[in-house]
Amino acid sequence: MRLFATRRSRQRQLTRLQILNSTLRVPQLGLSVNFKDFPRMHEVGDITEFARRFWVPGSDATSPIRKCRWCRPTGSEAADATTFKQLKSPMAPDLNSVPPSPQQKSTAVHTMEPPRPGIAKQPNILYIMADQLAAPLLKMHNPNSQIKTPNLDALAAGSVIFDSAYCPSPLCAPSRMSMVSGQLPVKIGSYDNACSIDPSTPTYAHYLRTAGYETTLAGKMHFIGEQLHGYESRLTSDIYPGDYGWNVNWEEPDRRLEWYHNASSILQAGPCVRSNQLDYDEEVMYKSKQFLYDHVRKGAGVRPFCMTVSLTHPHDPYTIEKKYWDMYEGVNIELPDVTIPQEEQDSHSKRLLKVCDIWDQKFTPEQIKRARRAYYGAVSYVDDCIGQLLQVLKDCRLDENTIVIFSGDHGDMLGERGLWYKMSYFEASVRVPLLIHHPASFKPHRVSANVSTLDILPTLVDLVHTTLWSGLPMDGNSLLPHLEDRPGGSDTVFAEYCGEGTVAPLMMIRRGEWKYITCPADPDQLYNLPADPKELVNLASLPSKHPLVTVEVSQILADFVAEAKAKWDMEKITADVLVSQRQRRLVWSALKQGRFTSWDYNPNDDGREKYIRSHIPLDDLELKARFPPVDAKGRDMYSGLGGLGAGGMGGVVVPQAGAHSQ
Repeated sequence: MRLFATRRSRQRQLTRLQILNSTLRVPQLGLSVNFKDFPRMHEVGDITEFARRFWVPGSDATSPIRKCRWCRPTGSEAADATTFKQLKSPMAPDLNSVPPSPQQKSTAVHTMEPPRPGIAKQPNILYIMADQLAAPLLKMHNPNSQIKTPNLDALAAGSVIFDSAYCPSPLCAPSRMSMVSGQLPVKIGSYDNACSIDPSTPTYAHYLRTAGYETTLAGKMHFIGEQLHGYESRLTSDIYPGDYGWNVNWEEPDRRLEWYHNASSILQAGPCVRSNQLDYDEEVMYKSKQFLYDHVRKGAGVRPFCMTVSLTHPHDPYTIEKKYWDMYEGVNIELPDVTIPQEEQDSHSKRLLKVCDIWDQKFTPEQIKRARRAYYGAVSYVDDCIGQLLQVLKDCRLDENTIVIFSGDHGDMLGERGLWYKMSYFEASVRVPLLIHHPASFKPHRVSANVSTLDILPTLVDLVHTTLWSGLPMDGNSLLPHLEDRPGGSDTVFAEYCGEGTVAPLMMIRRGEWKYITCPADPDQLYNLPADPKELVNLASLPSKHPLVTVEVSQILADFVAEAKAKWDMEKITADVLVSQRQRRLVWSALKQGRFTSWDYNPNDDGREKYIRSHIPLDDLELKARFPPVDAKGRDMYSGLGGLGAGGMGGVVVPQAGAHSQ
């Protein structure tokens, strides 16, 4: 479809359009169309076609000019309804003449304003999460890493990198619930992977949505029950159950539940053609990229977005497609640095070995290397996904005005100390990668202070120039001082664990050089990480006359003990956890009887509202037809310019091939 008819159609004109000082005048209609609003348009044509295409049906005959999409009155030359009726083409109307469906109204906001570089716009936010990604194994935190992550490394080079970032709980759901809410797990009742938090709990999605953002989630978040928690939309379902099926039972600590981790991930490690995890992340990537493509074609007036893309890799099982497995062909995969016989493990680690069914398992070096190689390949897969998302941002001209955040929910021991998976407070399990990329705002640098993913909510609130609501609980601290490389940033992390593998609340305080771990069922642990990065010497277990137990160390330990007692009422927390477990066991046993109603999220993917449909307004079809839009000669209309649309574009001004026809 063309905006104006070709020269051959001019014999059908009711009048000639006069080009005067780059202005198209239509005296019969009292219209004047500024030529500069049609970039590189060199053909003028049929006024009948003009009126038929661009006059809004249903215009008030007494004031049709105000109803015209793009034109303005030429002063005293008023349009007349009779003239307009004469101009209407007798042929069958195109889609533009069909009234919009009551089910859908055009979301396009067309404008013929020229691009206005320099307009301040709220930045978009792309938050990418990986699952079970151990920070100490990444090149961005460990230059000696064997894992190949070129896209992440390039992103990190322009970012603020947090080298001592921790999760609030070394388990998927509690860590994520705390991250989205900025509150520690016990406070919101997120004890394990089958706990539902109250829908009234504010999340960063609520805060950003009230600040004018479109908030969407693609991928895993492990919500139980309520599946949105402030996100305006979810692009996929979750990979894991959204119900009480994975409830923990502290009252039967020796009983292994069927859904617990086991040794099979290590024994069966290797390449695959396909896996559940690959199925899931491929869908997450498709929907995420499509969201960006759709966003950039919404036209002017579109809200900024905050999209969370949460991948399930490199979470076990340790398998990955051959392409990524082969990236480590010929690489002598390093074995874990620390091996501790199971009899010498601390009490919590002994429980974990049994819970994960690896007590008395003697893995060979080759089995360990295969598991680590598959994990390395899965991390490279995540890196490939990151590269794809960044490329789409660049292609859509969104990269300069998008803050990119990358982090994870917890780590993976991957054989260190003889442990696998997570659920402990050793570095490979509890430390997570964290970077924030927006060079226009923050000079790339490294932060050594201890921070938490709890801090993401208040940080996002600061980044979008809004404020936390007073009188509401908040455990996180804004990272803005660290981002701006100025004093005032926090250096303390608290973490809480009440999931499988423990029989009482297990808590951590990380401050300065120190890590303190306490649990009513276990002896305390205290590590000085700069002096003991492998966490081999538990200072809290040493006799008072040991040379490492200085006066300073004794005082630090005493201070941590007092702080923990003041902060956590362990008896009450234990009682609350037990009640929660019992309630959920009862509810789940009932819900499994008779007709089962799933709580899992089912994303809306209505084919009737996609692609080219008769009821979708032509304005929207034109916007979606092509990005970037081109003029009649196929030239990029806004190449290199800022503008009013999502991708630095103004409203689409020339009909695009393929918008609504074969």
